[in-house]
Amino acid sequence: MSDADVLREFTATFNTRDLDAVMNYFTDDAVFESPRGPDPWGTRFEGRERVREGLAARFAGLPELHYGDDDHFAVGDRGASEWTLRGTTTDGERIEVRGCDLWTFRDGLIAKKDSFWKIVVP
Repeated sequence: MSDADVLREFTATFNTRDLDAVMNYFTDDAVFESPRGPDPWGTRFEGRERVREGLAARFAGLPELHYGDDDHFAVGDRGASEWTLRGTTTDGERIEVRGCDLWTFRDGLIAKKDSFWKIVVP
């Protein structure tokens, strides 16, 4: 399976919200950089358990969440995904944002997920 196929499969799995299944795609020393946080890189979660915590927070903050309109590519140990995230926050606010992830792979698994969102400003 190519790394681009891994990204397509990962996105489909992420949409199921099955955190155990999602974590099967990550290396033990994986890094997740979320699009929001106090630093220029957002919030950085390092190591399998911290990545799990970061993704669990994403699911908790967006109880209705779906990544669609997705497109993926990979070259060597790097890849990129474009997508539209649609969901509802815990406050009932509907969101729709275009974004991308930059990926680093190792041995067929995700070593780094770096997420970016376009922010809609009314």
